[in-house]
Amino acid sequence: MRYFQPVKNQLLKIFLFCFSTCIGTSVFAQVTGTDFFIKNKMQELSIPGMQVAVVQHGKIVFNQSFGIANLQDSIPVTSKSIFPINSCTKVFTGVAIMQLVEEGKIDLSAPISHYLDSLPESWQPITIRQLLTHISGLPDIISIMDPFGGGFGILGTEANAWEKIKARPMDFVPGTQFSYNQTNYLLLGKLIEKLTGKTFTQVYKEKQFQLAGMPSTVFGDSRDIIPNAVPSYRLKQNAKRLAARETKHINTFVEFPSFLRAGSGLNSTAEDMANWIIALQQGKLFKNKSTLNTMWTASTFNNGSPTPWVLGWGFNKFRSRHRAVGMSGGERSAFLIYPDDDLAIIVLTNLAGSAPQNFIEEIAGYYNPEIPVSDPFIMLRTQITKEGFEHTAEIYKKLKKKDPDFNPSENSLNNWGYQLMGEEQLKNALEIFKLNILINSKSWNAYDSYGEVLLKDGQKEEAISAYKKSVELNPNSESGKKVLAELQK
Repeated sequence: MRYFQPVKNQLLKIFLFCFSTCIGTSVFAQVTGTDFFIKNKMQELSIPGMQVAVVQHGKIVFNQSFGIANLQDSIPVTSKSIFPINSCTKVFTGVAIMQLVEEGKIDLSAPISHYLDSLPESWQPITIRQLLTHISGLPDIISIMDPFGGGFGILGTEANAWEKIKARPMDFVPGTQFSYNQTNYLLLGKLIEKLTGKTFTQVYKEKQFQLAGMPSTVFGDSRDIIPNAVPSYRLKQNAKRLAARETKHINTFVEFPSFLRAGSGLNSTAEDMANWIIALQQGKLFKNKSTLNTMWTASTFNNGSPTPWVLGWGFNKFRSRHRAVGMSGGERSAFLIYPDDDLAIIVLTNLAGSAPQNFIEEIAGYYNPEIPVSDPFIMLRTQITKEGFEHTAEIYKKLKKKDPDFNPSENSLNNWGYQLMGEEQLKNALEIFKLNILINSKSWNAYDSYGEVLLKDGQKEEAISAYKKSVELNPNSESGKKVLAELQK
């Protein structure tokens, strides 16, 4: 026995060496592939700076910083650079509400009037669940912003803004339609403060940031002094040289009044966000695992069909394989969690309009190659980019014929269309919005978006037709009726 033992030990060493080498090669390929993809994407989209973190099996396996944080002074992005995450803030609000559900302080099916007083009569039946999923029908507080570019400053105090929005009519009957809306999260912030006796900012700090280990995550906007804060930019097209696609970066100014920050007020790092995701999935933020499952389960409209949002989370890709949940913010930051794959990707940028939600699953593909090909939108976008936008409808029909269940999401198509509009690719945007109404012929929002790009392209009569169809599908769309009235003068 002793004679063979060294041989066995040697074979074991060889096996372990080969195994570790294979594992190391795989990890190296993931890291270098991700690194290469990100640098190419930054160049393609003119993104000055970016942070990317990847969580796999409960650990941060990739955490890198790229490019320039501050163009004015050529300051590089580091792991300490703090990026605005805008509407990604809403997932923290969703978690805060679910923590109160666990404590028995909130019933998701209860009307908001059960908890808050002095609400307009038409608001009182709206449930907490309807607020979280943007099917409340409330007027959007964004609609009372200063039309001359002064942001919310013209509103003065919170009390003034609150009275103005309460005087607006409902957009639609609660539970009948989806409409992304900041008033919903204004109310949820008030609800958190009412039931805890603390500001929602303090509640998030105590019940999420401190528990997860997020020292760099803070509330604030461009007016606040935040150490290591990264300024935000957008691209301005050179109107005289559109054919050459020449652009330049310009500064953006982000303002979030304190009473609206439950919806859009956070700044963070990719590492902090990664730690939050780990804490969320490892049970540090909820007492029961069932709470996380409830939060990630689709709600329904009054007619029983599923809502686009889950509870506080804007992305819910409930595919048969590789389901994903997550959120984007300000068209500059995004993250996705793949619960069944034990994987999460976080991308923070300083370019408004970079829309990282459109390429985040391609990063996930370096860690699980099956993920990108399981997403109908990514398959469609890849084929359209390859074959040309003029073949958009043809490509969709071909993919649909091959797989009857092929169904790219309305939200993804809508976001892509607006990204193309922002890049002044109006003809391409038209093709995407046309496809969206082909697939989602009952969606008022799809027609509303189509009308917007038609109008921008100078096709006034076609835009009128699109807005008429949008208002026909949603007679309570005040914004649609307003645009239509202006066009028909």
